[in-house]
Amino acid sequence: MYKRPIYQTLKKRISEKRKFIQVLFGPRQTGKTTLVSQLMADLKILSHYASADEPALKGSAWIEQQWETARLQSAGKQALLILDEIHKIPNWSEAVKRLWDEDTAKRLPLQVILLGSAPLSIQTGLSESLAGRFEVIPVTHWSYSEMHEAFGWNINQYICYGGYPGSSDLLIKSTEDNFKRWRHYILESLIETTVSRDILQMTRIDKPALLRRMFDLGCAYSGQILSYQKMLGQLHDAGNTTTLAHYLDLLETAGLIKGLQKISLEKVRQRASSPKLIVLNTSLMTATANKNLQTAQKDSDYWGHLVETAIGASLINSMKGGEGEVFYWAGNNREVDFIVKIRDKMIALEVKSGAKKTTLPGMEEFAKSYPKCRKLLVGAQGIPIEKFLSETNEIIATLAKN
Repeated sequence: MYKRPIYQTLKKRISEKRKFIQVLFGPRQTGKTTLVSQLMADLKILSHYASADEPALKGSAWIEQQWETARLQSAGKQALLILDEIHKIPNWSEAVKRLWDEDTAKRLPLQVILLGSAPLSIQTGLSESLAGRFEVIPVTHWSYSEMHEAFGWNINQYICYGGYPGSSDLLIKSTEDNFKRWRHYILESLIETTVSRDILQMTRIDKPALLRRMFDLGCAYSGQILSYQKMLGQLHDAGNTTTLAHYLDLLETAGLIKGLQKISLEKVRQRASSPKLIVLNTSLMTATANKNLQTAQKDSDYWGHLVETAIGASLINSMKGGEGEVFYWAGNNREVDFIVKIRDKMIALEVKSGAKKTTLPGMEEFAKSYPKCRKLLVGAQGIPIEKFLSETNEIIATLAKN
């Protein structure tokens, strides 16, 4: 069975002396449960796995029951407790804090892993009760190299259908029926579940219909800069820009859509800028647009937005848990697709889906204000799109060092 590179990070931490709770969170269907299943199979210690993702209502007593079961299995020896979908338990963080501190005081060698697919709820619980007691391992959408190694996907398949491993088998044969089945899976099992359960049930949303339309708008305009005022016009709602910005933040937290901010030396202006919408997994874009690979490639404008979205999503996902941030730049009727900022280093990236020779006026204009930035063209006569998507982390790290 294929093991994601992140597996080695998790295995190394659990193999160390007990020190921190390990927290894995990220979007639905990115392989969190599979990761811990692989870990339990490989480790030579007793393990206890329990999931709160069941119909019956559970409270903090459920956490205590699972914890005691793991303690009994441990009998003073190293053991592992894994609690999945922990965010569904009310006041879960207080219970975990108390039990973890009890084990620390008694020097019990019980390692703990918490999993969750609602990052907003997980982050709130961590910040409120578990400060200093945990390490986070973000589980992001699958990269091109992972989908290629695990399922043999080519670059065009990945650009169009994104990185959800659970749906990969549905696209082995490129037929209309398979595409319809894949699309239904993305729309119902991923999008609807994430919006209805991971967002609407976990935080107060005054206008749920607006949130859903905001998601649809983000998919339709992915790879494009869209002002909040224009969004309001498109959404035909009496909301305000603050509400839209908040809903966009929630969609990002759920691993669906990010609104990139324009880079600026002034933080206030940066936050007030019109966002550049980027879907964090291109399958969300093609499923909502109902375009298969053949249809998408025939529409050059749409394919260009798909390619740019794939590059942007790869950059954003690769920065999770690290020091880097991703922005865009626009000024004087010029634009740079992506700006990566790592400490005091900046890397400007332009994406071109076609093979024609092209000029880069946006890059030249940006360099006037930021002359020390590194410049990279992805596609056309620059670095091949497939190579960049295969080695995003390595390429960005190399440019940031020099």
